[in-house]
Amino acid sequence: MTASQVCRAGLSAALLAASAMVTVPLGPVPLTLQTLVLALLVVALDGRDAVRAVGLYLLLGTLGMPVFSGFAGGVGHLLGPTGGFLWGFFLGTACAAALRRIPVLPEPARDFAGALVMLAVSYAAGVAQLCWASGISPAAALVAGVLPFVGPDLLKLLVGVSAGRAVKRALGAPAADRP
Repeated sequence: MTASQVCRAGLSAALLAASAMVTVPLGPVPLTLQTLVLALLVVALDGRDAVRAVGLYLLLGTLGMPVFSGFAGGVGHLLGPTGGFLWGFFLGTACAAALRRIPVLPEPARDFAGALVMLAVSYAAGVAQLCWASGISPAAALVAGVLPFVGPDLLKLLVGVSAGRAVKRALGAPAADRP
């Protein structure tokens, strides 16, 4: 890794942590600005750097740093009812990075498709762990952990993708993901 990549991963993890602090409690799953930042990272960084940044964020939280929503941290948070959404951020970012490497769609559409994939994977992992950890049905987990967030998350994706494209242009990055 270059010094630039290390700095970007650290700055991106800090941005994710800051976005987790903007929290509106909506039942077992809080509304945060994390999906906005994740969409930005998926677009602004190359795939490996975006995955590294989310991995660093999760590592910091696992080690007990208060980087998760509500100033929480620790392994228990990752294994609790909402931990699947956090794991889903990592898995979703990896899937989005892979999708963005396939030049089937023009770049603006690919950027938004990548952000949508990241969100869908996060939802799937979150619902699965919410069911497992809380003992509720998949339908109840969808009602508690996804339905209240779909509209706000789509808006955050639009803002995040737009901001990510602006950051990418400002950094002078190439039009498509670097290999």
